[in-house]
Formats: sequence, C-alpha cells, structure tokens
Amino acid sequence: MNLEIGSYEAKTKLPELLRGVQAGNRYTITLRGEPVADLVPAESSKSGDAVAAVEQMRQLMLSAATISQEGRRKAI
Repeated sequence: MNLEIGSYEAKTKLPELLRGVQAGNRYTITLRGEPVADLVPAESSKSGDAVAAVEQMRQLMLSAATISQEGRRKAI
C-alpha cells in the first residue's frame, strides 16, 4: 500500500512509519504537496538468506528421501 505523507509528519512519526514499512507499507513523502521521496522496504540480504535457507531445506529433504529409499532397498 502506498500512502502520501507530508515531510513534517514524516519527521515527527518516523518510528511509526518504519514499523509500517516493516509491515509492507510504502510511503511517498511530500513537501508542499509535491512528492520528494519514497520510503520503501530496503533490499536486504535477509530475503536472499531466506531463499538460500529454503533451497538448503529442499536439498536436505531430497537427500533424506534418497537415504530413506536406499535403506529400504537394502532391507528387501
């Protein structure tokens, strides 16, 4: 969601706006009604870390399934 906010209000409510950004909100900061800046979530390595973690979990699950199937084959 993109919301417009005046520069004075942005200054006085910065902690609240940052919590909003963490929740997924985007803000356009205006000066005398003209857009001057956007306050958006930063591109961080956390999202990359999450993607890497998911991939590692998939690989672990695949290897565990392979090991489990190999164990069953040996038992037969």
